Amino acid sequence: MFAKPPTALSMNVIKIQVLLLLLITGLLCSISPASAKKLQKTDFISLAAMMIKDSHYDRALLALENIDLNDEGIDLARFYTLKGLAYMSLNNMQTAKENLILAIQSGQQDKLIYVYLAQANYGLKEHQAVIDAVDNIGDLVRNYPLLLAIQAQSYWQLQQPNEAITALNVAQKLIPNDYRFMRRKVFYLLELKLYQEAAQLGQQYLQLSEGKDSDYIAIGNALRLSKSYQETLVIMEVARLKFPKNIMIAKVLAHTYIDMGQLNSGAFILEQAAQYEPKLIAEAAEVYRRAGRFYKALTLNASIRDQQVKLKQRLSIFIVLKRYEQAANMKKSLYRNGLLKDQNIRYALAYAYFASGQFNSSAQQIDFLTESELFKKGVELRRMMAACKEEPWQCA
Repeated sequence: MFAKPPTALSMNVIKIQVLLLLLITGLLCSISPASAKKLQKTDFISLAAMMIKDSHYDRALLALENIDLNDEGIDLARFYTLKGLAYMSLNNMQTAKENLILAIQSGQQDKLIYVYLAQANYGLKEHQAVIDAVDNIGDLVRNYPLLLAIQAQSYWQLQQPNEAITALNVAQKLIPNDYRFMRRKVFYLLELKLYQEAAQLGQQYLQLSEGKDSDYIAIGNALRLSKSYQETLVIMEVARLKFPKNIMIAKVLAHTYIDMGQLNSGAFILEQAAQYEPKLIAEAAEVYRRAGRFYKALTLNASIRDQQVKLKQRLSIFIVLKRYEQAANMKKSLYRNGLLKDQNIRYALAYAYFASGQFNSSAQQIDFLTESELFKKGVELRRMMAACKEEPWQCA
């Protein structure tokens, strides 16, 4: 039987071992036996460091496995630090954390170890441990201010909003031209329902950062949902001027006006936005209908591409305008598009037949009504039709 050919991984391992053997053999030839053992250990650690620098994390761990931790002279602090970094780079945060802690316990004095530890804890969502690690970094945090954002989020997750905002304030002072800290603070204020403060800071952030359209949408919509309508309008009107083709900005602004009861303004914005997104024409027509501008709604209705939406809306407009015969004449179109499965549509058609004096056709539609409330309305229609037959002058 032939031996199985070595895999790519095993070949790499063999190559590494051969290189290591050659390196160590060469070094041992020029040093005394007493120091050879110590140098061998040091070389494995240095080799692991080089591999981590070159992003070969698995190979770094293989090199570190060759070290006997019971031997004297091993730099345990450096050993565990490198091992922690390798595991962190492989996204094994739990093992990374364990090794970083061992590095500290083994005498690691470099404060950078707490930078790594904070990142590992954040990946594990161990929020108090993140806070403690950042606190231990000391003045070095000036070189890593984004760690303060991590610490702020950890405070926030632990429901300590004051500490979270304080951490963001410190970060903002360290890097005044990085507006991410200000942005996050805006959303913290929104979640705390401090809408006035959020609106003021949000406007400042958008002015300073020349915010993206997504920033305007997020801040504006959050304010709208909090019913801070005037503050929303200030932000979204600016956004609409800066990003006239952005559909979401138009929708947030339109719905802000609608929420305020200014239906015509909302409908007009949706109508304008429909030139970039044709689906909005149906929504604009519906808002115009709600505003009582039925002929305007009917005009826009003709441009709706979705036949079901178009026919439902047109039927309701015809009935409101008391154009009952036109509503009744829609029966074939309603049936063809499957809308008569909706009993509300069926009742509207029955009413259109009744109002246009087509009692038999109305009765036929009423026969299909089974839902409780609609059935009662159908019974009332039958009663009214019977009264009209007995005393036609009352229904003239």
